[in-house]
Amino acid sequence: MNRTTLSLIAGVGALAAVTGLAALTSPDVSGANTAKAAAELPVERTSLVCPAPSTSDLAETTYTSFTPVTKGTASGGKAALLSAGEGSGPAADGKGGKDEKTDKGGKPAEADKPVLAAKEPGTPVSEDASGADSPALVGTADGKFAPGWTVQQTTQVAAGTGRGLQGVNCTAPDTEFWFPGASTAPDRTDYVHLTNPDDSAAVVDIELHGKDGALETTVGEGITVQPHSGEPILLSTLTSEKQDNVTVHVTVRSGRVGASVQALDDKLGGDWLAASTDPSGSLVLPGIPKDATAVRLVAFAPGEADADLKVRLAAPSGSITPAGNETLHVKGGMTSAVDLGDVMRGEAGSLVLTPTDHSVPVVAALRVMRGKGAKQETAFIPASRAVGTRATVVDNREKGTTLSVTAPFGTAKVKVTASAGSEGGTAASKTYTVKSGTTQEVEIPVPSGLKGTYALTVETVSGGPVYASRTLAVTEDGVSGFTVQALPDDRGMVAVPQADEDLSVLQK
Repeated sequence: MNRTTLSLIAGVGALAAVTGLAALTSPDVSGANTAKAAAELPVERTSLVCPAPSTSDLAETTYTSFTPVTKGTASGGKAALLSAGEGSGPAADGKGGKDEKTDKGGKPAEADKPVLAAKEPGTPVSEDASGADSPALVGTADGKFAPGWTVQQTTQVAAGTGRGLQGVNCTAPDTEFWFPGASTAPDRTDYVHLTNPDDSAAVVDIELHGKDGALETTVGEGITVQPHSGEPILLSTLTSEKQDNVTVHVTVRSGRVGASVQALDDKLGGDWLAASTDPSGSLVLPGIPKDATAVRLVAFAPGEADADLKVRLAAPSGSITPAGNETLHVKGGMTSAVDLGDVMRGEAGSLVLTPTDHSVPVVAALRVMRGKGAKQETAFIPASRAVGTRATVVDNREKGTTLSVTAPFGTAKVKVTASAGSEGGTAASKTYTVKSGTTQEVEIPVPSGLKGTYALTVETVSGGPVYASRTLAVTEDGVSGFTVQALPDDRGMVAVPQADEDLSVLQK
């Protein structure tokens, strides 16, 4: 995965972060050779990509963009999402292709016409789209719009495969992604969406790992994603093996892409599966809804070593052990899955995985079910980074929005701010204390006079670390569709050390 890289050349600092790019100029130096403490400064540029939302003619999609107000930013800037178009080559032939809607350079023919443009930090903006023709989007925010820029697409599909509510945070382009919880089973239609925001082609490899190890794939290597384009790749075209639980590993040989998995079930609805956080010995999967009727844990150990994990549920009253599932053994290079059943018993919670003995890096995700019979719906909760300094989730609505916050390793205090509404309203904030080992569904400080949707920003005040997720539920025709998004640190602030000039190094 890309990591924050810092270099100081001739007094100019250029910083590349996963969530964006900040170009910062160091202050004048006095000639002293004593380095000063690093300053926390806002990033100056952020890039995001959104996958094509749906192939259903019944799809209704809402895009929502928001930047929290950040001190110390420049007065100018902008944030906009543009159509990326879709590669027209065969999705799984390993060659990609250029869409007929792009110009000779591979860029969208209407690149100067944003699908969605921000207005002011602190107020969300949204745009709707209908049908199956909505393309992938690429976006850039700079200046005052860059720190913490958050975009979500929420799609409601009335009927058919994957019917229900599908939500995904638009992601920063990167070079490696892990997706435990995908499937090549006959009743599943899973796509991995690759979106290239850059001016040069990206070359991508896709590996699939099942219960017995790597699955034999036909065209998973050397897939070309053309500049400014998106490629949805059907997993079942990469392998003939049919398995219920598969881990997808996306690596980029050259360039960078955004990646998300769209998991659609013939009978159980569907949702987007976001990437798990980096492989780690301890993981937190935050915000399982209290009315979940079935929960499945899927984990994968990327190396050769086996992992033995303690499984704990951080509930409102404290940490408990799921009966019969105290530990999970994950063989190296293999995907393991365990059905936890109706583990919630009417209480919200978060799953916490820690090593039983020595630490072995793993990735993990949950498949969560709500409803019964023909009214069942599916969502996914991958292991997430902590909230850190600040995290935001958008497209929250007056009804059907739930915010869960967990402090698995120590008591923490958090501040939750609900922004002004997209069509009116006044922002509101409230501070909460979350006890160690618990998960709390906090009472959201809904904006007064709310019109439209609003953003929720969570900040760590003290203690920690804390993890959070938002559940959005919408009922249509008696079927309760829902989607869950985690709130990882937005990495909107970066540490930039101040350096003084030392000419003595030229004499050595």
